[in-house]
Amino acid sequence: AEDFKKKAADAKDDAVDDAIAALNALKSERRERQNREPRKYNVSDEAVAAAKEFLQKIFNAMHIEVAMEKFINKNDGSVTLRLHGDDMGILIGKHGQTLDSLQYLTNLVANKNSNERVRVIIDVEDYRDRRIETLNRLAARLADKVKRTGEPMNPHERKIIHMALQGDRRVTTLSEGDEPYRHVVIELKK
Repeated sequence: AEDFKKKAADAKDDAVDDAIAALNALKSERRERQNREPRKYNVSDEAVAAAKEFLQKIFNAMHIEVAMEKFINKNDGSVTLRLHGDDMGILIGKHGQTLDSLQYLTNLVANKNSNERVRVIIDVEDYRDRRIETLNRLAARLADKVKRTGEPMNPHERKIIHMALQGDRRVTTLSEGDEPYRHVVIELKK
């Protein structure tokens, strides 16, 4: 039992050290990007107009009134279209799947006749910001549990994570390592 506790503590310390190293690397990379001359982005007005027209046709077909606000991110040249109105949940869908699909189709339309790719982000009633907050809280809770108990996720909990993400078309999950230190890895699909 003492050997198991020492191995668990060592594994936890290694994981914390790896996380700190990764965080420091990201901070260093961010400082480098901030010190560089900002890139100037030209956002195609035609592409944005095509995106807005496409969305308006969809809203008209659905018989819903939607107000659109356009925001251009000067750092990456992306265009965010924030949508507001009544009963907007239908545009979000389960876990944002409808919203992601709508965004994908809108990007296809916006970039159809454009020489430079425009990245269009669609957000409904600040859903994307709320989702980020939810995921951050989940990550913090899971990290606290690991720090508090020193225990890796059990097979049942790993299965729940796998099941929760199996419908996401952009990520895949897998379990790595050997029991009792087996863990879940969430990766972007290639």
